Amino acid sequence: MQGIRNRRSYWRIWMVAIIVLIIISGAVAIFLANKTGAPQAENKVVVKPEPQPKTVTSNMLFLGNTYWGRYINDWSMASLLKYKYPFSRLNEFNRDQYDAWISGLECPLKTGVSMTSAEEDSTLTFNCSPDYLPEAAKWFTAFTLANNHTDNQGIDGFNETRQQLDKFGIQYYGHYDPRVIDDICEVIAMPVTISKDDNSTAKGKLPVALCGFHAVFRIPTPEAVAEMAKYGKYMPVIAAPHMGVEYKTIPDRLKVDFYRSLIDGGADMVLGDHPHWIQGTESYKGHLIVYSMGNFLFDQQDQPDVARSAGINVVMKTGADKTDMLSKWLALGDTCAVFKDDCLSQAKKQGLTKLDMTYKFGVVGTNDGDKIVKPSTPAQQTSILERLNWQTTMDNLRSPYSSL
Repeated sequence: MQGIRNRRSYWRIWMVAIIVLIIISGAVAIFLANKTGAPQAENKVVVKPEPQPKTVTSNMLFLGNTYWGRYINDWSMASLLKYKYPFSRLNEFNRDQYDAWISGLECPLKTGVSMTSAEEDSTLTFNCSPDYLPEAAKWFTAFTLANNHTDNQGIDGFNETRQQLDKFGIQYYGHYDPRVIDDICEVIAMPVTISKDDNSTAKGKLPVALCGFHAVFRIPTPEAVAEMAKYGKYMPVIAAPHMGVEYKTIPDRLKVDFYRSLIDGGADMVLGDHPHWIQGTESYKGHLIVYSMGNFLFDQQDQPDVARSAGINVVMKTGADKTDMLSKWLALGDTCAVFKDDCLSQAKKQGLTKLDMTYKFGVVGTNDGDKIVKPSTPAQQTSILERLNWQTTMDNLRSPYSSL
């Protein structure tokens, strides 16, 4: 019996030894497999693609005549606000809701000019001090210089005007002489709001052609009008003519014919000024024409018509079907803020094609009576819309144009 028990103990020892050996061998195999790089489950890092632009929107406000010389300067210097005075109530227009403000600057910006208000008034020789530009630059994106006053300090004054605007980052377009055809249109880096495919938003710039036509003393030639077609193949074109008889409620036949020719020549819309009064609007071939927006920031105060204006709110939006092309346009837009840049030639060189756009329009009434520009009252807004014949015009617009 003792021998049987010894044999059983012997086999138990061997069984335990074998089990221990198997466990050790398995552990060694696992260790060696890890050391030799045997395939193991990996923790992969998922990299999300960069959000891409889906659509862009530019909420623009086009404003009538702007001028801070003569009596505006007198009122400013008498105020504690000094150079801030003309712009001190512009915050009431909620500037941060807009991507861009564009106006017509009716004066050169020349330093060292010493003229009294009476002298400016009697000779109608204007000048605006560049000392107002640090404040103006907080509000205005671009000015048209195509009018009958930007040459009032000669060619040197006109050239300095451009230099001063460059200095403060305000873009500009147009020339006082409509025979200088190369200066009529300029590609503006229009600020836009970008909506991306992950539902985020960002700010950017989109190339838009703004074209200024000074037609007070002579009608621009068909060659001048044809300049717009070069840009219209690639980008939106907005025409800003300066023309017509002053202090009239309706445009004359010469003005109507010329403004319509701008639509025929490729403008997406026509937004005019010069008469200092608001004039009517029309839908011509489905496009918006505003014959005169009136005074935005000016020193004329003697009657309601010269103290009010119609700011034209233009909301431009791209479609969502050319996102790759949109990315290329936005990349180009960042380079278009310099006067006489090569944005148009770059668009051609890169093979860019025109984006589909929709446009919606609204009216922001303004009033600069009591020596300071501010939003119109409800009653003034109603009278502005009536003068514009706004509802009828909106009813006759065609796609892609409509009312806000």
